[in-house]
Amino acid sequence: MSEALFDFLNELGKRTSGDLRTDEYSRILYSTDASIYQVKPHAVLLPQTVDDVQAAVELAAKHQVPLLPRTGGSSLAGQAVNHALVMDFTRHLDKVLEVNQEERWVRVQPGIVLDALNIYLRKYGLQFGPDPASSNRAAMGGIVSNNSTGSHSIMYGMTADHVLEMELLLADGTLTHFGSLESAVLLQQTQKSGLEGDIYRQIVALTQDPTNQEIIRSGTPRHWRRCGGYNLDRLVPVVNGRPTYHWPYDGRFNLAKLVCGAEGGLGVITELKLNLVPLSQHTALAIVHFNSLPEALTAVPLMLEVGPSAVELLDNLGLTMCRDVPEYARLLATFIQGTPNCVLITEFYGENEAEVVSKIDNLERHLKGQMVNFAAVSRALTPQQQTNVWTVRKVGLGLMMSIKGDHKPIPFIEDAAVPVEHLSEYVTKVEQFCNDIGTDVAYYAHASAGCIHIRPLINTKTAKEVAKLPAITEFSVDLLRGYGGSFSSEHGDGRARSWLNEKFFGPDLYRLYQQVKQIFDPHNILNPDTIVNAGPMTENLRYGESYQVIPIIPHLDFSSDHGFDRAVEMCNGAGICRKRTTGTMCPSFMATREEEHATRGRANALRAAMSGTLPSSEFTSERMYQVMALCVSCKACKAECPSSVDMAKIKTEFLAQYHDAHGTPLRDKLFASITPLSRLGSGSMAPLANWTLGNGLIRQGLERTLGISAKRSLPKFARQSFTDWFHKHTPVGAHHDVPLQKVVLFNDTFSTYNYPHIAIAATEVLEASGFEVVLPGVMDCGRPSFSKGLVNKARAIAITVLDHLAPLAEQGLPIIFLEPSDLSAIMDDYESLLPNDKRVALVAKQSRSFEAFIAELADNGNLNLNFTDEARHLVLHGHCHQKALIGTKPAHRALTLPPNYTLEEVDSSCCGMAGSFGYQAEHYDISLIMAERRLLPAMRAAAPDTILVAPGVSCRQQIKHGAGRQVLHPAEVLRAALK
Repeated sequence: MSEALFDFLNELGKRTSGDLRTDEYSRILYSTDASIYQVKPHAVLLPQTVDDVQAAVELAAKHQVPLLPRTGGSSLAGQAVNHALVMDFTRHLDKVLEVNQEERWVRVQPGIVLDALNIYLRKYGLQFGPDPASSNRAAMGGIVSNNSTGSHSIMYGMTADHVLEMELLLADGTLTHFGSLESAVLLQQTQKSGLEGDIYRQIVALTQDPTNQEIIRSGTPRHWRRCGGYNLDRLVPVVNGRPTYHWPYDGRFNLAKLVCGAEGGLGVITELKLNLVPLSQHTALAIVHFNSLPEALTAVPLMLEVGPSAVELLDNLGLTMCRDVPEYARLLATFIQGTPNCVLITEFYGENEAEVVSKIDNLERHLKGQMVNFAAVSRALTPQQQTNVWTVRKVGLGLMMSIKGDHKPIPFIEDAAVPVEHLSEYVTKVEQFCNDIGTDVAYYAHASAGCIHIRPLINTKTAKEVAKLPAITEFSVDLLRGYGGSFSSEHGDGRARSWLNEKFFGPDLYRLYQQVKQIFDPHNILNPDTIVNAGPMTENLRYGESYQVIPIIPHLDFSSDHGFDRAVEMCNGAGICRKRTTGTMCPSFMATREEEHATRGRANALRAAMSGTLPSSEFTSERMYQVMALCVSCKACKAECPSSVDMAKIKTEFLAQYHDAHGTPLRDKLFASITPLSRLGSGSMAPLANWTLGNGLIRQGLERTLGISAKRSLPKFARQSFTDWFHKHTPVGAHHDVPLQKVVLFNDTFSTYNYPHIAIAATEVLEASGFEVVLPGVMDCGRPSFSKGLVNKARAIAITVLDHLAPLAEQGLPIIFLEPSDLSAIMDDYESLLPNDKRVALVAKQSRSFEAFIAELADNGNLNLNFTDEARHLVLHGHCHQKALIGTKPAHRALTLPPNYTLEEVDSSCCGMAGSFGYQAEHYDISLIMAERRLLPAMRAAAPDTILVAPGVSCRQQIKHGAGRQVLHPAEVLRAALK
């Protein structure tokens, strides 16, 4: 560490109230974004106030230390990483400050995430127009600094069109305000002293010089969808239609427009005033299917003639990969007909449903009249149908990145945009060039704006492949200049494209850009070497030819990922695990808002230890254990992360490796032995066992010795176990002459020894449906052992389970599970425990959740049950594994079979209990924080006569503990509903 950096950090620590982090792990966690680059920062600051930010800028200027303001770190070009002090605005500076509904504007701090902002604005009937695909984790500071846009760019243009004013800190720490200025006020600004006055004087002189104005007009790309370079075009008059814009142009002098898209290189934004647009009244989607990509791209100009609000491409690779991710495969099936090569998602706005439907009708007539060769048109008219479509579209980028192996669809030319009439030709030529040098390509696109995100598949671990990056980029730039296209159209320049800006914009315009940087940032401390004066694009790659990992002998099978290291490397840094407004992933980040406790953070830390960025000893260190500790193994990342990073499996492997190095804690061994312990505690021993575990002194002792929280009530043991009841009860069909069809009920540990009434209810529903229920003779699926990293024990249990279940599966018997985490063990985890055991697939094929089995019977017309006519309302909390692997649709179907039952599902993420996680004393508080985000408030708010439902035993325990409400298993609900 240099003396200047040491002094800077020392002084900053004394002046700031924010969290200044200089440890190696924090620096690693902020060394990547969603790009192919990795650059370790000097330190990380989480400012609490604007004063903290100002102190950082003032001291950086004093000590000549670079600064990098950052929000979600979802940048694709590498502009969110640098050798600098990284300032993360998302933790504290994320507030809405003011909304003016009449004038349609909002004032916000830069750390607020776009989706969160739009949710806040709904009550006003307003929204921020540009909608980048990263809106669920990208914050407004980054969106403005990138000059981002999205699917609706043909409606709303670029972010710069909607930036009205901003507060920002100049490179010397001066806090100033930029906004639209009339000529007289602008003249006053040029009279100011200091850096602010210098900026006004020099930028006015630069942009009012006739020669410079012509350079700016001629050098700026003709295509309106552009965000590269600096926005000097927004400070010169429009002459003969140049520069071009897609949103009404405000000709007043406004330096905020110049800072927009500057990637943090001209100032540090502390507040934004943004234009808002009305929420659309009605929308509808026409999903136009094509049998080839050229046919689809050629159709785009014709489709634009009927006035859609968006036209988005979902290509063949995207469609194919969606089918491989359970969550998105289910969504895809709701709007795709057959197996098209690609589809164009075409959206229409209107005042009412009839208007948007008529617009789709008109589109179909127009395409047929123009002899467009399309295969089919699906319609998405309801909000849920449209959400399904846009969800799949938005994850297209990450899905491409989920390709296994070392060849990945790399972002470096993906942000180009051309006038739509050149779109098909541009794509064809780029693809041909890539193919000629032995490289395949993948696509996704904002087709309506001529932006096709082309991603060549490159292995950045080899020098030969890395050499293709500049070659492909230069070929693309040559084409773009001829078509009048944009090199960067929404993702920014960053490290991937800044190096070629002089060639793309020409030496004269590039010289003006260099002058702008020098004027604003004389000492080059604000995100240096971005946009201008950049180094080669092949420097600071995350991988590179020297990348190697330490040898690791895994306990689980990772062959489908090509090894444990590549399973970790599946994380590309897109940061969807940082979303907080919807979905399940990532519970620990939602609760802590710490990068370390997101899936991306865990993957970065593990990869650093495996690759030598951290010492190899850190792989099984106590500090790494802390990084992994708050992962609740919810499996949400496997379903919701477009790259399908399976952090639950990775954590199990990590724990196994950690136990090898440090030994297995007694508490983990006890949790993994819950089945034999429950067998001992139930039956005649139940009264004594329950008194013992309920005794306050004993619970305090358990907390002190084992770390089992005394604040939790442990599940009581049943005086009569389910198996005891089952063998004594008389089945409903016991006296039938005709043999009944058999079903297997997997009576898990909890439904056998703690909550037998649930298994009894399931048995009675199944018997009432005309089945003979048989038990498998085994109840521990190995889930507790697997989740604690006791892999050898879990494997032995899995073999025993298969020994019991495989003969039943061979008979074709359905195997019904009450506990989602047991079902997920069979469906998901056994494959990595026993990769060569063919019985795994056989048993998984026959396995169902109780709700799914009942729903299947109903859908096939084979459910012979009479339900009550009573009207009841239900609120469902889905189990994380249920949501990740099979979804909650079967539960919705089963629970609404009683004709007057209505159901709503809480978008609740993880309950926070997560098996034994919530019982661990050190996790008690964070467990409740997870639950309090959405789940517990929803349960408390439910009317007293509302039936609360949760299939997971841990979920029911958490709701009972945190909300004081009784929660039923679906089997109990249906049993009570029987006539």
